Amino acid sequence: MATPMLIGIAGGTGSGKSTFANGLKKLFPDEITIISYDNYYKAQDHLTMEERVKTNYDCPDALDTDLLVKHLRQLLSGECVDVPNYDFCIHTRCPEVTRLCPTPVIIIDGILTFHDERLRELFDIKIFADADADERILRRLRRDVTERGRDIDGVISQYVSTVKVMHGIYVEPTKKYADIIINGGRNSVALDIVASRIKRKLGK
Repeated sequence: MATPMLIGIAGGTGSGKSTFANGLKKLFPDEITIISYDNYYKAQDHLTMEERVKTNYDCPDALDTDLLVKHLRQLLSGECVDVPNYDFCIHTRCPEVTRLCPTPVIIIDGILTFHDERLRELFDIKIFADADADERILRRLRRDVTERGRDIDGVISQYVSTVKVMHGIYVEPTKKYADIIINGGRNSVALDIVASRIKRKLGK
């Protein structure tokens, strides 16, 4: 198999990164693998639940970027990798891992996908999902309450204390590295543009 095409999708919380990635996956279900950067949050088994809740999850130090870089390089070399699984209800990694083998296209999505130069150098296409801050907090609120077992007050507190601040410091500045900036995840024109590049990659 030819070397996989790597697509990085960055952007703030609730900006539509996963929506856009899944839109591409629907067009090429057998050729695309999506890796969530969120699964590379560091294990926190050594901390109490109270300490885990207080962790700042929106700064680079919270993520095991070294492992993600290693895994992407292995996938580019044709090797399979064991991707960690992160449980957001208990704020640490699960014992189980997910075995992933290379596919023609691999998408990595996460808020800090473009922060590390080592990652940026690996991507064939860099996409930044932009969205109004009010829209993003509403999407995050819905997701964290329905999917991650959080309460509304906790989500709001985390957003005000760390998410909003870290977005300005670490996420927003990486927009300058993007090849394409999209407004939300349901951008059909951008989807068509990226899909055309993928088709060329696949020889379709």
